[in-house]
Amino acid sequence: MKSRDTLVRLKQFQVDDKRRRIAQLQTMIAEFTRMTNDLDREIGTEERRANNTDPSHFAYPTYARAARARRDNLNLSLNDLREKLEDAQERLKEASEELAKAQSQESRDHAAERMVDVVAERRVADLSGAFRRA
Repeated sequence: MKSRDTLVRLKQFQVDDKRRRIAQLQTMIAEFTRMTNDLDREIGTEERRANNTDPSHFAYPTYARAARARRDNLNLSLNDLREKLEDAQERLKEASEELAKAQSQESRDHAAERMVDVVAERRVADLSGAFRRA
């Protein structure tokens, strides 16, 4: 049942790979969220310093305008990453189910092999007993 063992190892690798991908996405989401929060603070500080919170006003700080644009881009990227995370989690669930099926089949195969070994041992023992009696 070498092919079954190989299949189980392949499925385990796929599950591990999907877990790594999820961890990467979660790290990126956390980093982008931190960056967005930092930009929000910087925008607030700049607006207070300039005493102007209206982005359409001609005297609105240039840095605050650029920071807003960057923050908005990060928010778009965050939404995209969250969608990718949901997809990756669904793929992990599917891969985990496939792994469980492969492991279950492998267990059944090993149980069948053990049963064949037990039957063969009994036959040998029966034959040995028959020869001793004869």
